[in-house]
Amino acid sequence: MTDGTDRGLPDELLRIRGSIDNIDAALIHLLAERFKCTQAVGRLKAREGLPPSDPGREERQIARLRALAEESGLDPVFAEKFLAFIVAEVIRHHEDIAANGPQSR
Repeated sequence: MTDGTDRGLPDELLRIRGSIDNIDAALIHLLAERFKCTQAVGRLKAREGLPPSDPGREERQIARLRALAEESGLDPVFAEKFLAFIVAEVIRHHEDIAANGPQSR
């Protein structure tokens, strides 16, 4: 997306930035879908009296995503930090749902 300040920049730079903008939009949409799913999990856990977090699953996910990162040429440490950030937010949602009832989100 150009905003008038891109004049004079190389076309290749603009093309690459356009790709980055599209990827950023896709990431936001994917995160929104992911959180819809994890909120459904939080409601189910609250209904079933299960704890908001599942450390065993979190460990397995970290290992799986680190391996995927390595296969994709992404720094696995970064991937783990990114996942930890997301999981912390998911757990916060699950705790909120558990405290306020399955209809809270």
